[in-house]
Amino acid sequence: MKKNNLIQEKSFQFSLDIIKLYKYLKEVKEFDIARQVLRSGTSIGANIEEALGAQSKRDFLSKKNISLKEARETYYWLRLLKQSDMLPNQFHYLLDDNFSIINILSSIVKTIKEQLNL
Repeated sequence: MKKNNLIQEKSFQFSLDIIKLYKYLKEVKEFDIARQVLRSGTSIGANIEEALGAQSKRDFLSKKNISLKEARETYYWLRLLKQSDMLPNQFHYLLDDNFSIINILSSIVKTIKEQLNL
């Protein structure tokens, strides 16, 4: 499977899992952080999908970079939730999944920059 297809699938599944976490956080009345993690966590995949319609290699790079930034922000929120004991054990896997997405996106961005001689 190509990296782009892999990241597309991983980010979609990650978004679904983030929605589950969002629902849990709303149930326990953690509304503000729930919205933050939902926004950044689902934005990763949305920007990956946008990259598929990029008008140029630079536009593609820009969308992948935005996805990477959103992935890093999501990682921050998940770490914050875990360290503050607000992330139940059943959601700890999200940190590993998120880190995997960051690594894949970093590799994609690096490759594109090399192709563009940036």
